[in-house]
Amino acid sequence: MTNKITQFLFLCFLVASLAPAKAQKLKRNQIESYADAELPKTVENLITFLSIPNDAQYPANIKKNIEWLNTEFSNRGFEVELLPTAGEIPIMLASTSYKKSEKTVLMYFHADGQAIDTTKWFQPHPYKPVLKAQDESDNWEIIDWNSLDSEFNDEWRVFGRSASDAKGPIIMFLSALDAMKAAKFTPDFNLKIIIDFEEEQGSPNLPAAVTTHKDKLAADMLVIFDGPPHITNKPTLTFGARGISDITLTTYGPRVPQHSGHYGNYAPNPALRLSKLLASMKDEEGRVTIPGFYDGITLDEETKKILGAVPDDEAMIQKKIGIAATDKVGNNYQESIQYPSLNIRGLQCAWVGKEARTIVPATATAEIDMRLVPECDPEKLISLIKKHIESQGFYITSGEPTEEERMKYPKIVAFKYSVSYAAFRTDFNSEIGNWLSNAYVNLFGEEPVKIRISGGSIPISPFVATLDVPAVTVPNVNPDNNQHSPNENLRLGNLKRGVRTCLAILAQKFD
Repeated sequence: MTNKITQFLFLCFLVASLAPAKAQKLKRNQIESYADAELPKTVENLITFLSIPNDAQYPANIKKNIEWLNTEFSNRGFEVELLPTAGEIPIMLASTSYKKSEKTVLMYFHADGQAIDTTKWFQPHPYKPVLKAQDESDNWEIIDWNSLDSEFNDEWRVFGRSASDAKGPIIMFLSALDAMKAAKFTPDFNLKIIIDFEEEQGSPNLPAAVTTHKDKLAADMLVIFDGPPHITNKPTLTFGARGISDITLTTYGPRVPQHSGHYGNYAPNPALRLSKLLASMKDEEGRVTIPGFYDGITLDEETKKILGAVPDDEAMIQKKIGIAATDKVGNNYQESIQYPSLNIRGLQCAWVGKEARTIVPATATAEIDMRLVPECDPEKLISLIKKHIESQGFYITSGEPTEEERMKYPKIVAFKYSVSYAAFRTDFNSEIGNWLSNAYVNLFGEEPVKIRISGGSIPISPFVATLDVPAVTVPNVNPDNNQHSPNENLRLGNLKRGVRTCLAILAQKFD
């Protein structure tokens, strides 16, 4: 009898261990089958969408993207609205509801892309997507689109501006909607889709627009489809993103550049002064030395355990980016991005190379970006930096110094700044976190890589703060996609996995 009871309990355990983590409308093999059946149309739509120029600096091109997306979502039963902003370009809201659905999920995408330099792309044009495969020398060579008729090779890639950032994710989601229709089910939640057309410009009009249209955007949670997964390309969920602020510093020397023979050793050099000022802000190991810059940020043992669970290969990361040692803000990569950063992103002064001249420059300028974390107040950090600059003997102006200021103050710096958006972070064990994790477990058979906060910035904090919703990012494109750079690409294996992931989310029930 004891053996029978033991066998029964073992069978119960076995059945429980093989069962899905939480209820799904589709089984794993069904998700894969319905999603993969859409791949031919998925590729066709991707080619069409990528062929529409989308640099947000040209509103006429953005209008064509808006028209295409309006048609695509309308054809799938969504009510589409163009919500006006303070600028020329609106944001798009596509909504649909389902019977007996109590929750509403807001999903964020962006459809604009970075500017292009056609001379750096290895194809006829960045807005004419091509299919490429690697040859024996690991070079990417264009192959005919008809190659997909006989083989869908996961390692082949689609090259074109915004293939990964972020038209690819939109196409994945549209295909998942089609797969959902073929599977004959509807989600247990209502859908609101927001599409930003100025993300690559810093979404300057988004915060005010979210406030203006707060009622229309109201939801229970926010899912962001943007960015790459962990560098291993394993299925990933990201639970936060750093915010971003920028600072421009300009130091002043003589009114106009002066002959270095006549005035060297006499007229102070603004480049030297700026260099010394910047160097005073950090120590030799990359830590910001400005008092109070890291205040409020502590990593307890539980947090360090969470960060340590991310499968980073530190040696591989250092080899990939070509550095022998790292800054010592954190003990490893994941710890380093839990802190605000102070990064010199550009320097400009006089002329260099063949254009170099024997002069004492008139000005020197540094462009700085500051990545923000939830614990820090950007305005406080700005004030700390200003206080530090003053402690170095500088008089701060908001622009070009007046003649009176030039004659009165020996060390002058112009200080300009802006805060694009704040950081956000959602708990792993939140409702949205558990729901998305369950969808991943049901599809992939294991927990996703969970990133506490990403190093980059996305304009999500206005939604989190104004709508009072938790947010999590679902990254689907390949990590080595060259986003923002020439030869941006999307791996076909990630395109396929992205459609499956979107369908798994649509089919996932809440607890």
